[in-house]
Order: sequence, then C-alpha cells, then structure tokens
Amino acid sequence: MNRHHELLLGGPPELTVGELAAGAGVDEEITRQYWRSLGFPDVPEGQKHFTRTDVAALRALAAAVEADTVSLQAAQDLVRGLGHSMDRLVLWQVETMVQDVSARYRLDDVSARLVVLDRMVDLSPLLREQLDYAWRRQLFALLGRIDRDISRVGLEGSEPDQLPLERAIGFIDIVSYTTRSADLTPRGLATLVQDFESAARDEVARYGGRVVKTIGDAVLFVADDLPAGARVATSLVHVMAAQDLPVRGAVVWGRLLSRSGDVFGPVVNLASRLTDLAAPEVILMDDVSAAVLDSLPAGQEFEFVHEPPAQVQGLGEVRPVEVQRRGRDTQ
Repeated sequence: MNRHHELLLGGPPELTVGELAAGAGVDEEITRQYWRSLGFPDVPEGQKHFTRTDVAALRALAAAVEADTVSLQAAQDLVRGLGHSMDRLVLWQVETMVQDVSARYRLDDVSARLVVLDRMVDLSPLLREQLDYAWRRQLFALLGRIDRDISRVGLEGSEPDQLPLERAIGFIDIVSYTTRSADLTPRGLATLVQDFESAARDEVARYGGRVVKTIGDAVLFVADDLPAGARVATSLVHVMAAQDLPVRGAVVWGRLLSRSGDVFGPVVNLASRLTDLAAPEVILMDDVSAAVLDSLPAGQEFEFVHEPPAQVQGLGEVRPVEVQRRGRDTQ
C-alpha cells in the first residue's frame, strides 16, 4: 500500500483530521463534514490518515467558498456528488479490469484482484486523463441542452407551479430476471447484467438519450424529445431479443425535476407502472404521450396499438398504448 499512497496521494498518511483542518484553514467540524460528503467514515481523533494532497483539495474548495464563488451548502452538495460518482466509477473500473484479467489469463477471482491491485495504479494516469476529457465533453453537452431549453421556453421560463424540464422518460427491465438469475453461476450473472447494461447504454446514447441510472435488471433513461425516447425503447427490445434476453418497458412524455443526478415527478412513476403492465418485448405509452408522438412528423416511424384501460394504484385509470417501430431498425 505504500506504493499506492505515493502514486495516488503523494505520500504516506502523516496528518490527523485536526492537522488537515489547520493546514487548509478550515474549521474541524466542516473538515469532518467534507470527508463525510466524499463518502468516507469519520477518522478517529489523533489518527494519521491524511496527506498534503488532502490539504490542497480542501484548501482549494474553501477558497472558492471564501471568494463567494459557491455557498458552503452548494460546496457540500458538489463534493457529495463527486464522492458518490467517483465511488461508482472506481468500482466500475476495477470490476471491469478484474473481469478482463480473469478471462484473459484464466485466473480465479482472488488472483485476478491481486493482479488488478497493481495494474490499476499503473493505469491511473490514463484513467484520470479520460475522466477529465469525459467531464469536459459532458459539461459542454449539458450547457447545450440548457441553451436549447431556454430557447424553447423563452427567458420568462415555465409556469411557477410546473416542473422545470420537459422530457421523455423511459424505463426498461429484463423479463423474469429473478427466475433467470437464480440458475446462473456468479460469472453467468455478471455476464447477463453486463450485457444488458452495455446494450442499454449503447442504444440510449445512439439515439441521443441519457441513462439516469441502472438498477440491476432495469434502466431508467431520459431523452430531450419523444421520438428519441421511443426509438431507444423499441430498438432496445429488438437488440435484447436478438441476444435471447427479452425486455419490456415504457416511454412517457412530461415534466420532471432533476436533482442529484436523478429525476423526479409523476411521469417517472407512470413510466415505472406502465412497465409493470407491459408484456415481454412490448413498449407501452400512456394515451396522451402516444397522441403527442403520433402528431409529430417522426410519428410516422411508429405504429400504435391501444390496449384496454387499466387501474394503477396511485394513478387511477391509465390507457396504455403499445408502440412499435415500423419495419426493421437498420440504422
């Protein structure tokens, strides 16, 4: 671990939490909150745990708060988002490398992890460069979406009682996941989940959508327009059927709220409930969303099959409409 400390954190741990706070010029309680916001447990008083790298990171954030660039609350939220995202990212990267090493060198899981323990440190400069590049690209894309939203609604904005963002929200899940996964080996289960998530992310990106989150056997995504959302969902049904992994889902158009990397609003709940109603390899919409899609020029790409009304807890009567892509997707 000494090599890891040196290459990743600039040296061995030599500072207590009090010394970290003093070095950064920050109150000790705020320092502890900063550490928790990153997603780490409290460090006992007097334990040497921190390095000069930690001091520099905390000092830079404190300087932004002192300059009134961001509030203390906003700074904590930003750090919390970073901590959560980086925890998921490094886990994803390490597990990807473990799977790769295990398959290529025919190693068991423990042996593969021992190899990856050193290999990840050697890869860290490349991964940091890719992280910086991806962050800049994603920020550029988000600023473009904000600009388009403002252009669409005007500078006066939406109604005060309306949720701010108008989006297509889609929900896709694997049919009979519990039954299917019960008979799989650990490696088989990992392959199933990875194949589904990879295909979902590829198809969502292909048509201009964005994955909000994956939950094992399900993926939640958004798109800026309804045709894009419908293309994602219907294409993913086709792609997964070709892999003998049937899915089902729903796409709904409406307003939502985006916070902490997640989305909220009645349309999210509606998409989830419609997915529960969908048969295998079927994508459902509510009748209002289907009417909106059908009225657009891109609506000619799709066929609509109205299903009997259904009572949904918390939503009342819902009129599902099956949406299908005309012809075979050859794009």
